[in-house]
Amino acid sequence: MNFRKFWKIEYTLTAFAIFAIFILLIPTTIQSTRQAALISKWNEKYNRINYMFSVISAHSNENLVGSLENTTADKDELMMLLLQPYLRISANNNHLKRYHNRYMNNSRLQKDDLYYFSDFYYTNDKTIIGIKDLTNIYGEKGPSFMIMLDVNGKLPPNRWGKDVFGINVFNNGNIEPFGKRHSLEQLKSDCSEKGTGVNCSYFYIIGGGFDE
Repeated sequence: MNFRKFWKIEYTLTAFAIFAIFILLIPTTIQSTRQAALISKWNEKYNRINYMFSVISAHSNENLVGSLENTTADKDELMMLLLQPYLRISANNNHLKRYHNRYMNNSRLQKDDLYYFSDFYYTNDKTIIGIKDLTNIYGEKGPSFMIMLDVNGKLPPNRWGKDVFGINVFNNGNIEPFGKRHSLEQLKSDCSEKGTGVNCSYFYIIGGGFDE
């Protein structure tokens, strides 16, 4: 009789322990699934934009991206107009004035940071896009523009390497995800809770994962 009581107590304690471990693992599993979905969405967006620029280059008699460097008009606005029909950018973006994102390590972006964007646009699928002119920073040898994409829209976490990613656009129409010219070790270091998350853009394209 005492043995049966002991067995029941031990069984109950084991069941509670398993249940507790299961409860603790649920948030991690959900978070991993959510991050995998965001990475998949980013890969899809990058492939679409890469194809878009190849189409623009193929159907243009001149280098449209390069020609934007020589204009005195607002280059960010002109790039937005160039991308608008392809990405279906919305004309009403007033409610995005309060949108802000952070680095992966949760630090704020400062206005003089390279990856700080001041103007944002909505696409029809609720992706948030930022466009930044780089011609005064890199000159002819570097990228002409940067494009930022928050594939999750205004929904959290709004952090680089989580749901925010970036693309460099060169004056010949070629594009590169942020981080392409970094080593694998640099990518792994930056694509972590201690890093900025900016270079996750390329790390995920080549099959890297946040848990590596």
